[in-house]
Amino acid sequence: MAKYILAHDVGTSGNKATLYTTDGELVRSAVHAYDTYYSHGSWAEQNPEDWWQAVCRATQEVLRGIDPQSIVCVSFSAQMMGCVCVDKGGRPLRNSLIHSDYRATKEAEAVLEKIDPMEFYRITGHLCSASYSLAKLIWIKDNEPDVYRNTYKMVQAKDYLAYKLTGQLVTDYSDASGTNAFDIHANQWSEKIIELAGLDLDKFPELKPSTHVVGEVTAEAARETGLRAGTPVVLGAGDAGCATVGAGSIKPGIAYNYIGSSSWIGITTEKPVIDEKRRTVTWAHPVPGYLAPMGTMQTAGSSYSWVKNEICKLEAQEAEAQGISPYEIINAEIEQSPPGARGVLFLPYLLGERAPHWNPNAKGCFLGITMAHKREDLLRAVMEGISYNLSTILRIFDGHVSIEEMIVIGGGAKGAVWRQMLADIYQRPVLKPNFLEEATSLGAVVIGGVGVGEFKDFDVIGKFLTIEDRHEPNPANREIYEKTYRVFANAYDALVDIFDQITALSK
Repeated sequence: MAKYILAHDVGTSGNKATLYTTDGELVRSAVHAYDTYYSHGSWAEQNPEDWWQAVCRATQEVLRGIDPQSIVCVSFSAQMMGCVCVDKGGRPLRNSLIHSDYRATKEAEAVLEKIDPMEFYRITGHLCSASYSLAKLIWIKDNEPDVYRNTYKMVQAKDYLAYKLTGQLVTDYSDASGTNAFDIHANQWSEKIIELAGLDLDKFPELKPSTHVVGEVTAEAARETGLRAGTPVVLGAGDAGCATVGAGSIKPGIAYNYIGSSSWIGITTEKPVIDEKRRTVTWAHPVPGYLAPMGTMQTAGSSYSWVKNEICKLEAQEAEAQGISPYEIINAEIEQSPPGARGVLFLPYLLGERAPHWNPNAKGCFLGITMAHKREDLLRAVMEGISYNLSTILRIFDGHVSIEEMIVIGGGAKGAVWRQMLADIYQRPVLKPNFLEEATSLGAVVIGGVGVGEFKDFDVIGKFLTIEDRHEPNPANREIYEKTYRVFANAYDALVDIFDQITALSK
């Protein structure tokens, strides 16, 4: 009888349940959405009970026709940097403040009045920001004192769901590293930061490895999900950690580039990457003894989607008529423009920027357009602009580790045009694996299998992943891309003040 591992990927828009065999075969998946509640401009909340209902429904769906006895474990990947306040009975005291909630800006600024920003970065591996759990919990303490007083533990999405399945409440190192309250050197909560934040250490949950078996599915949870009572539940990791495992970056020297709506470059190291300009972050890695440095840009695939929706409406209509993706037509147009897009530049800062600039006021723009330019030049410039920005992140890591090749995953990695462009701009081979959009769930599966002893170690990812395509850098394009990249980098520096002035116009 086949054996299966069930993984839940608890994202921002919904939960994706994925069923894999222990031999690495993707059997089926199911997605169930839930709402995000926006208010006051920068507030973003979700109801943890909605997560649980989505997990229950998705589990029931993927288990149809599957003997629950054959499920060797359940594991999780989930959204990070949230704030779920639960009482001693594990009941949420309010909606979760999710990662995109920025109400606690003043609270984050107040923390930095008590500690040097560089010291904070060196301890946590992250900038101090309202997007992290620490500032959110301070906000709750200051604005909802009854909630704070009754909070037994502040946990993350997967922690709450693991509790719903088992009755046990813990978190893992990867999720802890996304709270702004974790010491990445000591692998424990930072008492110094928690104290200066004015918070209580005992409200932070017990720390465990990602492979920790939290417990077993209770009888009540079995009735709600269709799982067998007694099924082991492995804690899993935050989505950043799971993606790193699922992309195959389980040892130093293996780098990957996720290209979705946002995009990031991730690596595996033994020591944190401490960038003197604080442009990158460092997460705890699900593989014991390692860390997962990462640099994330805001609008990668989102910039490409914007082009499709706003500039390529005719292409979209043509694609619909042909029954193909609009991106197939757009990619063909891009190939009509030479490397460097005939001197057109695009700065991909449509929603501000995280890495490498961390500037919410940054704006998107085209530069260098003349009457001689055509649509294909603009389209190529967009794709190149995203790639140049990612190249800046890669160059930061190049100063710390040796990166010989790049694995690419995510929806943006489907296009051969983009993969070749990345190889040319990065000046190293770009590799396309068989699984592009399943990295987070695949990472959770591997973590789960290691946790219950089904897999000997994390090297099993090699059984799941195979390289289907490899793009070598074209030496003929190296000079033009190096020259254009330098202009791209200079363009941002020259426009910083202009971005601030434009932002002021809208206030």
